[in-house]
Amino acid sequence: MSFLKKLQQRKFWSSFFKIAIPFFIIVTIFSLALNSWSDIFAGDFAKVAETNFNNGKWQVFFGYKIVLSFFYGLYVTNKNMKS
Repeated sequence: MSFLKKLQQRKFWSSFFKIAIPFFIIVTIFSLALNSWSDIFAGDFAKVAETNFNNGKWQVFFGYKIVLSFFYGLYVTNKNMKS
């Protein structure tokens, strides 16, 4: 079955969200841990916010993760879906 025909199926999108959303959450947590490990464990969440989210940084922080999760979800769902 072609990729475009798979996109039109409801089952495809159901599987896509089951893959993309957990992947997004894991990547976000991992990224926060890498960027602000010491601040998180020190309980300095104002510093975590300043480093990752304030002054428009949230757009870049989440933007890459959303795009990555979207394409990863499409790839894995397409690969695993039987015709």
